[in-house]
Amino acid sequence: QELQARDADIAELEAAVKKEVDKVVALEAQLVAARDEHQRLEAQIAKGEGDMATLLKDRSRLKESIDERSKALADSRRRRAEAEKRVAEYRDMLMRFKGLIEAGKLDVRIVDGRMVLALPMDILFNSGSSRLSEEGKKALTEVGAVLATIAERRFQVEGHTDNVPIHNEYYANNWELASARALAVVKTLRESGVAPQQLSAASFGEFKPAADNTSDQGKARNRRIEIVIVPDLTNLPGFEELNALAGG
Repeated sequence: QELQARDADIAELEAAVKKEVDKVVALEAQLVAARDEHQRLEAQIAKGEGDMATLLKDRSRLKESIDERSKALADSRRRRAEAEKRVAEYRDMLMRFKGLIEAGKLDVRIVDGRMVLALPMDILFNSGSSRLSEEGKKALTEVGAVLATIAERRFQVEGHTDNVPIHNEYYANNWELASARALAVVKTLRESGVAPQQLSAASFGEFKPAADNTSDQGKARNRRIEIVIVPDLTNLPGFEELNALAGG
């Protein structure tokens, strides 16, 4: 009976051990599953981090693209505004000098991107002379009266000749003749009310022709005085960067 009681106890203990073993097996299986799940989650996290990095890069590139396009749009709008401003200035010049233009004493045009008031030499000076004719002085006085109202701009008077050589007691070459004529025009404009700090003079002689010198008509076009409206370079793209490089 005692042995049977002990066998019963042993059987009970073995059953308890088996139950604990089953629990251990179950826990080990759960641990394996948990490890697998952990690895799976780690892989997902790594993938998510990679996707996030890619998204961040894409977002950064998109922002850069938006910034570049915004800057390009702003530059385009500024350029368009500048172009519209220049067209308006050109039309304004045409209206201001309408009388002289219609009388054939003045031409307003765009040359090398600059607005130019061109006066034919036969109205202003006699051949080989830098002394203004009465008609030329009258025309320049009218021009000067209008330019005097444009206080915010500067004007460069440029003298041009044809390619016929000149050599007399006054001028050794066409450069000297064109220079003397440009200075005579500057003096008349100054007397007409244009501020001296707005005026400058230049001579191109025969070296910047407006037409072919092989014909009399071409030579006549080349003998001219041009009053250039000096562009405002502060509005040009890159001016601030160039100004900074030059030390302000």
